[in-house]
Amino acid sequence: MNHDTRRALRRNVPQPVMVTDAMTGDIVGRLGNISETGMLLVAGAPLVEDALYQMQFRLGDGQYRDVLVDAGAHLQWIGPANTPGQVWMGLRFVTLSDAHRAALRAWMATLDANH
Repeated sequence: MNHDTRRALRRNVPQPVMVTDAMTGDIVGRLGNISETGMLLVAGAPLVEDALYQMQFRLGDGQYRDVLVDAGAHLQWIGPANTPGQVWMGLRFVTLSDAHRAALRAWMATLDANH
């Protein structure tokens, strides 16, 4: 794992943001926290560790922003969550367009402003 990417500032996601596998259209979980370089996914069932996924999630603040983000992600690790029947999964973004990275950065700034 590239330790520089793990040092990116992470933000907890206070409202439910569902994450979809773009290839199947299935909801695979929800964001637990996020940074510009990756995300923590909370799910009911694990995905395949060390696999690549094309994920989609919608960033919105209910008023001004509504961006569907497409991100290629590498599943780094899987672990048990605090809630029975759920797992945490750490994913590193391997592809994220400049526009989606800018939208993610702006959305994370709204999280800082509101909490």
